[in-house]
Amino acid sequence: MNAKDIRMGLYKVLRKTGVPREHILEEASFKNDMFMDDIDMTCFLYYLETKFNLNIENEAIPHFVSVSSTIDYLQRRCA
Repeated sequence: MNAKDIRMGLYKVLRKTGVPREHILEEASFKNDMFMDDIDMTCFLYYLETKFNLNIENEAIPHFVSVSSTIDYLQRRCA
């Protein structure tokens, strides 16, 4: 999967989770900029696993702090 497909897929997941499009920036933090709580993150991770057909290990969850960290993870896993 190329970088553009990953970004578009992540964008769709974030929109499905209810994040306004103006808050979706590569440097945006899920907690501070998108105001995601634990329930939002659970939904986000579920949609992410479904969209990209992968299983996110519990050890990886703390690394999902921003759009850019999620893109990095997806590029490693979906390459």
